[in-house]
Amino acid sequence: MAGPVLEMKHISKRFDMTQALQDVSLTLYPGEVHALLGENGAGKSTLIKIMTGIHKPDEGGILLDGQAITIQHSADAQTYGIAAILQEPMIFPDLNVAENIFIAHHNIGPIIRWGKMYREATAILNKLDIKLDVRAQARGLTLAAQQAVEIAKAISLQVRVLIMDEPTASLSAHEVGQLFKLIRTLRNQGVAILFISHRMEEVFEIADRVTVLRDGRFISSAPRSEVTPEGAIRDMVGREMNEYFARSQAPRGELLLSVRGLRKENVFSDVTFDIHRGEVLGFAGLVGARRTDVGLALFGVEPADAGDIVWQGKNVPIHSPGQALRLGIAYVTEDRRQLGLTMPMSIAANISLPMLREYTSPLGLVKRPAENAVAEKFRERLAIRTPSVQREVSKLSGGNQQKVMLSKWLNAHPQLLILDEPTRGIDVGAKAEVHSMINDLAEQGLGIIVISSDLPEVLAMSDRILVMREGRQVAIFDRAEATQERVLTAAME
Repeated sequence: MAGPVLEMKHISKRFDMTQALQDVSLTLYPGEVHALLGENGAGKSTLIKIMTGIHKPDEGGILLDGQAITIQHSADAQTYGIAAILQEPMIFPDLNVAENIFIAHHNIGPIIRWGKMYREATAILNKLDIKLDVRAQARGLTLAAQQAVEIAKAISLQVRVLIMDEPTASLSAHEVGQLFKLIRTLRNQGVAILFISHRMEEVFEIADRVTVLRDGRFISSAPRSEVTPEGAIRDMVGREMNEYFARSQAPRGELLLSVRGLRKENVFSDVTFDIHRGEVLGFAGLVGARRTDVGLALFGVEPADAGDIVWQGKNVPIHSPGQALRLGIAYVTEDRRQLGLTMPMSIAANISLPMLREYTSPLGLVKRPAENAVAEKFRERLAIRTPSVQREVSKLSGGNQQKVMLSKWLNAHPQLLILDEPTRGIDVGAKAEVHSMINDLAEQGLGIIVISSDLPEVLAMSDRILVMREGRQVAIFDRAEATQERVLTAAME
């Protein structure tokens, strides 16, 4: 094997009272896919940000081809051939594919040679076996295609180390297969790839080496052949743990919501189901099945055009989120950073936001003691790991951000809770906590809709499973008859 391309040596980093990294080392080799595992808060993001020049280490050093280097900012990382592809691609929607590929080049000059740019963009895509029109506007690309453009951008910058942070979180099984084909192509071309994912089956399919961090410290590193999923999870959480929480059996209560023939033009049609108190109804389907659109219609964000929504026996067309909230329906979005939380605000401010009138005086001033008291209640109830409810949400790990978003909507006292991708991008420990929470809420009498692309999660948590395909409802399975094969068959036929 060739020598390492990048070495992180004894890296330590502290933020205020938090020791984010303590004496962590990581070695990346050309032509190797290196998986980095760890719970949210384990230090993965901090290590990546040091590698890409966003943060500077307090202690330790970085070697490139055995020579010490200093990465002061992101331009330095680019110069050294280090690039990162994040969970949400950084695409400029109003530029075309070729423009996005070359957007980071600073040596193009004042006059753009369009013909040359299109030829070189096409050559890069052909090298990666990517079938995209270089003149197509990025706005219309699928998420998988956007990631392919990001990879092409990295190749145009002569990338030597490619960091991929949760790249499959929003992809269908087919799109994951396409991405893995790209990763193998890059590996064969000698690129060192750092792959971060909470999906164990993907790690063990694509990785050559597996490294685990826990609480900011190095725990283990070994070839994939010497690591088991159970052993990796044990290293991540410090104890034995199943990835999925088993839903307890409980009798369902009275009928809460009936939906009949719900339709939105050119989006979805003929959606029909019931949900009772204490019941978890799972929504399954491939990417593009339009499950989220049904949830948004029920919450009044994108109201349906036709069909009946019968809430506790009364027909109530829902036209706005305010109306849905007054009925007792809450919706937890899949996009916590852009839509679910106000990142610069505190935990307490986020939790109080949907019910802000309850925390303001007649003069419009926020009653901070009341706001803090309810935030403290949810911090204890949901085990939000933070030194203070006044901490900015942006400084929390993904799992704790998810708990804050759940707290925000539970504080609205819903009777029906719609959870869209509730464990997206969070680690195995936080995932088990969210599953346990869903189970407890159902036992307390809430009706819960779980929209998830993680089929084992849907199977583990749901009392019944509604399957959608291309905007149409194609099946509903009771828990006893639902299997992975039956649900996937319905979703794909």
